Amino acid sequence: MAYASQSGRARTSASNPQAFAVCDRCGIWYNHVDLQWQYDWAGSSLINKRLLVCGRCLDVPQQQLRAIVVPADPVPIVQPRLEYYANDETDQISTNPGTTDPVTGIPIPSSTTLITQGGINITTQVLGHPNNLDANAQAPLVMDVVWGVSLPVLAITADGTTTITVVCSAAHGLATNAQVSVEGLTVSQACGAYSIIVVNSTVFTYMTNAPVTAGSLWTSTGEAKTMNAGLPYDYAQIPQTGP
Repeated sequence: MAYASQSGRARTSASNPQAFAVCDRCGIWYNHVDLQWQYDWAGSSLINKRLLVCGRCLDVPQQQLRAIVVPADPVPIVQPRLEYYANDETDQISTNPGTTDPVTGIPIPSSTTLITQGGINITTQVLGHPNNLDANAQAPLVMDVVWGVSLPVLAITADGTTTITVVCSAAHGLATNAQVSVEGLTVSQACGAYSIIVVNSTVFTYMTNAPVTAGSLWTSTGEAKTMNAGLPYDYAQIPQTGP
């Protein structure tokens, strides 16, 4: 009658006896000298998991548990040359047309620019009818802030000037210079993307490029949403162009 060895996979030798031991994973008997410590990655080094296992149960350390060692930052250099992004992004209005280089014939713009009473450089038209901005063409979630959210609009009216007033049925939660997209009004001139001015917690205004006839502009298909359009350098409002 055959039967399994009571010593498992351990070797028994009268001339060279070796201790038996049980594999911590499979539970089969082996000679203690044949068991190995199980190591695994923890951060940037291998650690002993305190498991003695047989060759069949020994795992290769998992590389996904190994820390990624980021190299040091590049050493700063002397006399760097950077792109003048501020100049590239700025379209300011100067006090005179400037001069022309007599050798190259390239215009040299005037360095004397017009500024507002608040000290902000005057650029080309910053308010007007918006072009090519779509509230649906934006990331819905940026830095834990959800955009494209419909506002609880109760009424939108014009007073015969360029100012449009929006009244909400609940707190809109916006701040001055926040952006909104307005569509579906009775006058297309008042539709588009605008930076707003907050009047109170439920009312804000925005400015159109041309005066809009006084009256109610809100319709049953109208919609106003929050927006997050990127702005040119040094702009606090959406730069808008139009007639």
